[in-house]
Amino acid sequence: MNVLLLGSGGREHAIAWKLSQSSLLRSLHLASGNGGTSDLGVSANLDLLDFPSIERYIRKHDIELVVVGPEAPLVAGISDYLEESTKINVKVVGPRKAGAMIEGSKEFAKKFMARHNIPTARYGSFGEEEFDDAVAFLDSFNPPYVIKADGLAAGKGVVITPSKTEAKKALRSMLIEGAFDGAGKRVVVEEFLEGKEVSMFAVTDGHSFHLLPSAKDYKRVGDGNSGANTGGMGAVSPVSFLTEEFQEKALNQIIIPTIKGLAKESIPYVGFVFFGLIKVGSDPFVIEYNCRLGDPETEVMLPRIKSDLLHLFDNLCSGLLSEYDLVVDDRAASTVVLASEGYPDSCQKELEIRIDETVSQIDGHVFHSGTRESRRKLLTNGGRVLALTGRGNNLKEAIKNSYALAERIQFQGAFYRTDIGQDVLEDA
Repeated sequence: MNVLLLGSGGREHAIAWKLSQSSLLRSLHLASGNGGTSDLGVSANLDLLDFPSIERYIRKHDIELVVVGPEAPLVAGISDYLEESTKINVKVVGPRKAGAMIEGSKEFAKKFMARHNIPTARYGSFGEEEFDDAVAFLDSFNPPYVIKADGLAAGKGVVITPSKTEAKKALRSMLIEGAFDGAGKRVVVEEFLEGKEVSMFAVTDGHSFHLLPSAKDYKRVGDGNSGANTGGMGAVSPVSFLTEEFQEKALNQIIIPTIKGLAKESIPYVGFVFFGLIKVGSDPFVIEYNCRLGDPETEVMLPRIKSDLLHLFDNLCSGLLSEYDLVVDDRAASTVVLASEGYPDSCQKELEIRIDETVSQIDGHVFHSGTRESRRKLLTNGGRVLALTGRGNNLKEAIKNSYALAERIQFQGAFYRTDIGQDVLEDA
């Protein structure tokens, strides 16, 4: 099977690494890949929002399956475009635009949850003409305040602050000053929920589904969950506090009602659903949905899947998902993101990365995110540069291996959190 994988981050490197092991794979094309994916397939210089160019590439290279990594093309309707094309016949892993709105609009997601009685935080939504109403709504909550840009903001469109002054500032920045490239023209203001967060993932054809390994990611840039929100600074899998009781509640109160709700509203869905959950007491609540795999959760989740990923995708798109046997490795995985100085704000690129040859002796994987190759040198090309995934018989061992990898990789201004997974270890 000829496969085109869209995206260039750590998530896509992990997907490419897993797909490359498949007995079904004939050729893998990566648009546009990164400095770590060149030995896994053919790099294609494609704009992920230029659908006609992607269509022409698919036709030229006889692509049979497209895997969409990031959210932006899904929300823009790439699955609709490719599946409705009369020039190509291709399967697409990723929901159509209507389904992708569970991530594309926080307001849509909240209203969807309300319609299907799915537990989530109390909220209000406001447009750019309703700034005063949004400020007044803050008074209905006790601090801290949670302000979310309605649209896509690369994982950075959430402000959580104990200060009402800062909350007003965030509302003004989004609603009036156009923060996040207009993604904040509408905002969701919601009640802060205190508890432990966990990521659960389902792969679904809109009817059947499989649960993938659970994970916990770490969004704040600094140790102790301090500093700004990021796209993710690390992740661990499995998660000790995801008990059988909690998982059963999440399944019956959130996951099944979500998939049934999509079907009830005649929203076709072929792909992944990310459930960002929080455990309040013993009960699960939805913090957010994503319409694709998370990053860096993918970097700990896929190494724990023993079964063939391309077989999964083929079954998913052929209506045979219920016949697929998903096999999960009991061994643990953790990943530590090596970031560039200044992240999540602007940071310098084109810095040479030096990887000690002894990394191959460590039980783990080095997944590239913001890297590129130039004249046989590996250079930084983004804020999150590498995701360093350690494996182990238990989580403590996996985390140790992640940090062993981090110690063997250097570039100017490199930094990482030193507490990834420590809360899960303490809870075990």
